[in-house]
Formats: sequence, C-alpha cells, structure tokens
Amino acid sequence: MFLLQSLVVLLALGTVAPAELDWWQNAVFYQIYPRSFKDSDNDGTGDLRGVIQKLDHLVETGVTALWLSPIYPSPQVDFGYDISDFTGVDPLFGDMGDFMELTRKAKAKGLRIILDFVPNHSSDQHEWFKKSENSEPGYEDFYVWKDGEPGTPPNSWTSYFHGPAWTWSTKRNQWYFHQFASAQPDLNYRNPKVVQEMKKVLTYWLDLGVDGFRVDIITALFEDVNYPNGPLDQYAYTSDQPETYDMVYQWRILLDEYQKRNGGDTRVMMTESYADADKLFGYYGNSTHNGAHFSFNFWFITQLNRDSTAKDIKGVIDKWFRNMPEHYTANWVLGNHDQHRVATRYGPGRVDGLNMIAMLLPGVVVTYNGEEIGMENGEVSWEEGWDPQGCNGNKEDWYKNSRDFERTPYQWDGSANAGFNEGHKTWLPVSEQYKTLNLALQRTSTLKSHYRVYQELVKLRQTETLKLGKLRTIVLQNNVLVIIRELENEPAYVAVVNVGGSFASVDLSHIASKFVVQVPSVQSEKIPKSTIDGSAIYLVGFESVVLATVKE
Repeated sequence: MFLLQSLVVLLALGTVAPAELDWWQNAVFYQIYPRSFKDSDNDGTGDLRGVIQKLDHLVETGVTALWLSPIYPSPQVDFGYDISDFTGVDPLFGDMGDFMELTRKAKAKGLRIILDFVPNHSSDQHEWFKKSENSEPGYEDFYVWKDGEPGTPPNSWTSYFHGPAWTWSTKRNQWYFHQFASAQPDLNYRNPKVVQEMKKVLTYWLDLGVDGFRVDIITALFEDVNYPNGPLDQYAYTSDQPETYDMVYQWRILLDEYQKRNGGDTRVMMTESYADADKLFGYYGNSTHNGAHFSFNFWFITQLNRDSTAKDIKGVIDKWFRNMPEHYTANWVLGNHDQHRVATRYGPGRVDGLNMIAMLLPGVVVTYNGEEIGMENGEVSWEEGWDPQGCNGNKEDWYKNSRDFERTPYQWDGSANAGFNEGHKTWLPVSEQYKTLNLALQRTSTLKSHYRVYQELVKLRQTETLKLGKLRTIVLQNNVLVIIRELENEPAYVAVVNVGGSFASVDLSHIASKFVVQVPSVQSEKIPKSTIDGSAIYLVGFESVVLATVKE
C-alpha cells in the first residue's frame, strides 16, 4: 500500500509531562445565531429566552462555550452588525434581564459565554454618528470623513456589499467611509477617544460576566492613511494594516489586566480574519506582544471543497502547523453564519468525517449551530431573502452572494416550523427537509446519527491523548486520511476517513495490530467497542471511524 507521507507535529509528547491546558485551549465553541436558534415568544425571530430554553441541549452536546452573534440594539440592516448601542440588548432578542439570566444559568451549567464584538463600525443611528455628522465638539472625527464634491467619492474603493465605500452626507457636506453598508459607517481608530470608548465597551461586558469575545472582521479596522485610489485589489489598502495589530495587542492587555484585577479564568479573544498566513498569525501576537488567543482558521472553508482529496486536506493541516509558531494554539472552523452549510459545501456524506478530523486535531474547535446534526442549506427565494450581501447584488448572483441559506431556523423536531416556534411565520423559511433532518429524530433514533457521532467525538476530546498527544497525519490510497494522536502510557486514537465515494481497504498494522472501534460514522457497519484487525480495515464510500489502540 502506497504511503504518500506522514508528518509529526511536535506537541507535548514523550516522557516529559505536558503543561496543563487552559480552559479554552481544547474547547468546543458553539456559535449561536440568535435570530435562527429558538423563538420563545412565537414572533418569528429567535431570542435570548429561546437560548435559555435550550441550554440543556448544549450541555448534553458537550460544548464548552456558546458564542452569541450580535444581540445589541440595531436597526437590523445587517442583522445586528449595524449596532446603535454597544452596551444594550435589542428588544428583538429580549432585554438585559434576559441576558443576565442567560449568563447566570449558563455558568451554573458549566457553560461559558462569548459575545460578538463588532469594533469596525457602528450603525448610522448610533448617537456617536449623529453627533459626528452634526460636527458636535468631541465627535467630529469619530468616523472617517473626507472632503469632496457630491457625486465624486474621495477614491475608487468599493464596499463588501457592492457599490462605493463612500456615502455623501448632506448635513456635513462630506463623504463618510463604510466597508459594508452605507448604514454601517467605519469608526476612526486614529482618534484616541474612539479607542477609549471601545475599551469601555469591552470592560462593560466583562463586568457582566462574559468569558470573552469574538472580534468581528478585525482586518478592516484601519485603512491606508493616504486613502489612495486602489488597484484591482484594493484590500492592500483596506485590510490588515499595521495599526490593526497594535489595536488587538491593546485589547489583549485589557483582557489580561482585567483577569489580574478581578481573578477568575482567562477571558479569551478570538479574531475573524480571512488573511493569508503571513498576516493571519500576526493577530496571535509577536515576540513582544500577545494578541488574540487564536485567530480563526478558515482554511477548511477557503481552501477545500467537495472535490478535495485526502491529500488536499492533509496539505491544509500541514500548512497550518508549518506556519503557526509552536507556542500558539491551533483552531479548526468548518462553517459559520457567513458560509454555506458544511453538508452543502462538501456533501452530506462527508459530515461525520470532517467532524472527526476537526475533533481529533489539536486545539480549539468552533461549530456553527446546526452543523452537529448535519443541517443543509435552507431553501430561500430571492423574494424571501434579507441579506444585504445578496440583495444588493443582482438576481443572477443571488445564490453565490446571499448568506440567508445557512441562516434558516434550527431544526429541532418534526413539528410545525421544526420546533423553532409554535407555528408563527418565521423570519426566514424553515427548510423543507426538517421532517427527516432534525435533532429530535437524531437523539431518539436507534440508528446512528450525525448528532450522536458529534456527541461521542466531543467526549473523546476530554481524554488525555486528545488534549496533549502528538499528531501524525497519513494519506493512503489518495482518498483515505488517517489522523493519529499519541501520548505515552495512554491509548492512541486514530481517525480513518474515507473522503471518496468508493470502497477502500487500508492496512494500519504499522500503528497497531488490533483496534477498538470508538466512533463509527453513519455509513459504517462497525460496532462501537468491537475489536477489529489493523491489517485490513474496510471502508465503504464516505465511511469514517475513530479507533483506539489495544494494549498488547
């Protein structure tokens, strides 16, 4: 059998006892998109009380922390990412009492709370912007304003949501800059008062008991100070500027000093960046400054697809560890509210295998709500769509640009509206698949299910081997990826993932002569806790299995 290659990643190993991991370094962060998670009051939109109602589900699933997408007051032009008050709760989701109850009950159940922090911009309805647009003293430079003539923007930059990145203010007779919708003006971080106010926002939520922040679109925080006309790739001027890294380092200092003053566990910061490796790892820090505890690794999203081979997947894993300095913590993100569902992007048959890969790799796992049951993209028509990224474009590019498909309501059960609410029209349509693809079915079924596989994988992550063991990755027969985790005096765990749709047979006797089946995928006929021969492991198309070595 042809062995393409293997890589040993030097993590804590051998006779030297590894250092204890901090709480977040092996965590499973579960992203909740509140609008679509659970509607407690039957108004068609999910809310905080809905999250409270489902805390036991999160405990049962085994996740470490829940990360809430924006819950702040907002005109909802961009579904809460246009914030009109950074220190409140939008009535759409409840009130501050609901948030405090959620925090208290989540912590009582051993769950951590992570909030979305959206520092790049506010809503144009925020008091700061209103004052800035009126040139009120102290607020003149809270946002990025430039002189010019009506109809002629200061430069050629375009927004992520199509059209110019500049909007003319008739009140101020100047242009203001916005990397997203015109209702989302960019804050000016070259103004120390803005920096101070946003640090106050972080402290406010820390005082209310949050355990950390996911920092939205960190790359966009600063622009080239000269605002030149851009080449075809303007992002050289509008992304990952040197000052952005310094701002992240300042926020890390704030979090670390807060912990020193107030005690408790580490308050974690994770940053959203789709940058290349050389820029991405700058958000982790440098030789003199700590930055984010981790910056999202989106490479499974951006560099892989349903045609990717085992060799391609191994290449992405190897590339991450080649680039990541040894003292940093890796992380693995398969999906989020901005990307089509995992089952849609890679095919439903690969759901368990991808979860096995992510869960067996060292570091943090981030899961978007619904991926644990293998939800697929919902069916949303052009007329039913809300997302400005899709709606501001043309109908022909709707499917490619809109993010509505991955934001349809969570499929809890087979009742009306998939149990999301009691039957009231939902803000986005419930997927037509909900009667056969829902949590209740996967929880109660005697058959294998994506949810049961996910649960068992989360449990395995609590073993010493998966917390602290070394990593090897092997490709066999082009379509079989083998993930091996080993720690002295502990069982080794091996994920064998058939990425292809055809039968495969692999020989793993060079690892162990016998294995005990731990977690088989939904396609597998292998029985948990049964012993199999390591020299002849048979896999049907897309079958995956996690095995443990047997003590000889």
